[in-house]
Amino acid sequence: MSTTTNHDPDDRRTQDRTGPQPSGPVLGVFRWVGQHVEGFHAAVGALLFGGLAVILICVTLFAALADEVMEGDTLPFDRSVLLWMNRHASPQLTGLALDVTALGAGTVVWLVVIVGSVFLWVSRHRWSAALLWVSILGSGLINTIMKMFFHRERPHLFPWRVPYAGLSSFPSGHSMTAMVCYATLAYLIARLVPSKFLRYFTFSVAALIIVLIGLSRLYLGVHYPTDVAGGLIMGLAWSSFCALGLEALRFFRHRQPEVAAQEQDLEATVDEGPADDRGNGKKASSAA
Repeated sequence: MSTTTNHDPDDRRTQDRTGPQPSGPVLGVFRWVGQHVEGFHAAVGALLFGGLAVILICVTLFAALADEVMEGDTLPFDRSVLLWMNRHASPQLTGLALDVTALGAGTVVWLVVIVGSVFLWVSRHRWSAALLWVSILGSGLINTIMKMFFHRERPHLFPWRVPYAGLSSFPSGHSMTAMVCYATLAYLIARLVPSKFLRYFTFSVAALIIVLIGLSRLYLGVHYPTDVAGGLIMGLAWSSFCALGLEALRFFRHRQPEVAAQEQDLEATVDEGPADDRGNGKKASSAA
């Protein structure tokens, strides 16, 4: 089947988007679902259910870490890392850490989300805008529930270098929010850039920001290393699950033509799916 697409006459772009595609085992799963599940919503739902396996793996790692944390087995390691960082503290590093940690704070994150979602909405990437909001709101809810459940006291090995931090320490809210916000943004941007280099660069910058935010929480004395690790693991699980939902829309969009009208570039960046699935898709679309 030809991959030529009809461009919007008002669209000033002259080249099709060539964003990253599902590949390897992931593509195999998409095609298997396409061959065995009929209908648009059923196929997307099946993939999201399969995405729970990704969350299950991350949750298993998180549970193992949480068990060690609650038993106090990680405390010697946690303390040694924080005390080492405190010995290398300086006014310059403190100023830098405060600037970096602000990137994971609520005010900055919400500004990023609002600006990003407005751009996505007006450029006709409405499913992408919805994904951004779902990922951030879900992240905040999940982190709040886990903090209430574990209720780990924050470290007090040396005076905090921030004026205030919440009471509960595990998992790190800054780290989880940073992972979800910047990883999701990197994923959405990577869908739209035309070259592999720019995609790798985008993910590299996002990874650097996420790591620096996590390190800043340690340097400022408000989190243990295991708090940061727990936040990153759960952030990765949730952001991966959300991204899988959009990938499912991209792969099966030929089953629901109106989806392409709401999400720009789906038709220009997505494989049409397996041949058998295209036949099923046409039947499903006509039945709808």
